[in-house]
Amino acid sequence: MKTILIAGGTGFIGQTLEKHFTNKGHQVKILSRHPSRENEIYWNAKDLEDSWVSHLENLDVLINLTGKNINCKFTEKNKELITKSRIDSTKILGKAIDTCQNPPKLWMNSSTTSLYKDSFDTEMSEENHEIGNDFEKEVAEVWEEAFYASENPKTRKIIIRTSLVFGKGDGAFVPLKKLTQFGLGGKQGSGKQKVSWIHQTDFARAIEFLMNKEDASGPFNFCVPNPISNNYMMEAFRKAIGIPFGLPSPEFILKIGAYFIQTEPELILKSRNVIPKKLLDSGFEFQYSTIEAALKDLID
Repeated sequence: MKTILIAGGTGFIGQTLEKHFTNKGHQVKILSRHPSRENEIYWNAKDLEDSWVSHLENLDVLINLTGKNINCKFTEKNKELITKSRIDSTKILGKAIDTCQNPPKLWMNSSTTSLYKDSFDTEMSEENHEIGNDFEKEVAEVWEEAFYASENPKTRKIIIRTSLVFGKGDGAFVPLKKLTQFGLGGKQGSGKQKVSWIHQTDFARAIEFLMNKEDASGPFNFCVPNPISNNYMMEAFRKAIGIPFGLPSPEFILKIGAYFIQTEPELILKSRNVIPKKLLDSGFEFQYSTIEAALKDLID
C-alpha cells in the first residue's frame, strides 16, 4: 500500500485519482483550502505550515493539481489568479519537500499541453516540438519553472502535461455531450483544429504506470496517441448519442458565445496536435485510444 497526497485534489481530476487509488487499496490524502472529510487537510497553497508539511514525511507520492480553472475570460485579474495559484502552490511544495528529513519519493506536478504551438500538421512530442506564443504557453512555462526552482535531490520529479480529460463527472466531456444533445454538436470553427484528449481512466492508469516506473522523470504528455480533428470528434459525439444532425458553430458565433459565458474562444479553436511519445516509449498501453471507445464507455 502506498500513501498518496493530492494537492488541489477536490476537483474532477483529483476525484478521479482518489477513487482509482482508493479502489487499489492505497491511502489517499487531500490538501484543500476547504477540508470537509477526514482525509482532507487544510492548506492555503502559499504558506509553510507544519499541519500539512508533516504529511510529506515518508510520503510515497505527492501529486499537485492546484490552480484556478483556466475556463474563464482572460482578464488581467483572472490571468494573475491563474498564474499565481499555480506558481505559489508549486513553489511552496518544493520548499516544503526541502524541509523534510524523509521527503516524498515522487513528486508529480500538473502542467498543460497548451505549452506547445498551435499546429494542424506537425505533431508535438515532449522531445520534438515548438513552443506557442499565447497566454496559456506563458502559464505553462512559469509553472514548470516553479517546479524546477527547488532541486529536491531525494525526490523523483515528473511533469504531467495534461490535455482535455474526458470523464463522466466533469471535464470537457459534459459540455460537449450537452451541446450535442441540444442539436448544437456540429463542427466548431473550421473543424480542422486538432484535439488531443485522454479518458479519465487512462489518465489515472498513466499516473499509476509512472509511479511504478522508477526510471521515469521529466515531462510526459497525457493524451491519446492519435489526435483527431474537431469535426471528427463532434461527429463521433453525434453517432454515440444518436443525434443525426448538429448545427455548426462558426468562429464568429463562438466568439460571441464566449463573450457572454465569460470564457476564451481559443480554448476551442486552438489546434492541439500533441502525442504521448514518452508514455508510449515507456511501454504504456491505452485502454481507450479511440474517441469511439471512450464515448461508448462514458455515454450511458
